[in-house]
Amino acid sequence: MTDLKSEIGDSDLEQNYSLTSNNPDPKNMQELTIYSNNNLQVQNLLQNVQDKFQSMSDQIISRIDDMGTRIDDLEKSIADLMNQAGVEGPEK
Repeated sequence: MTDLKSEIGDSDLEQNYSLTSNNPDPKNMQELTIYSNNNLQVQNLLQNVQDKFQSMSDQIISRIDDMGTRIDDLEKSIADLMNQAGVEGPEK
């Protein structure tokens, strides 16, 4: 990195490629292109993360619903078995 800085010059690097610049607005067409490309990449990354999160959330909710249905079926089966055996269920 120091070799690159010495070839280009510290002020050029800070002026054209600094992410911590006080003025984030692009100053020329090259900076605008870089800024736009970086912005699009960040937007695409965030969209991909959001899509994956939504997909995982949907899967989790679906599995919870399935588990609730299975628990309800299991409780009904246990109640039926207890009735057949002549055992009374617990008081609620």
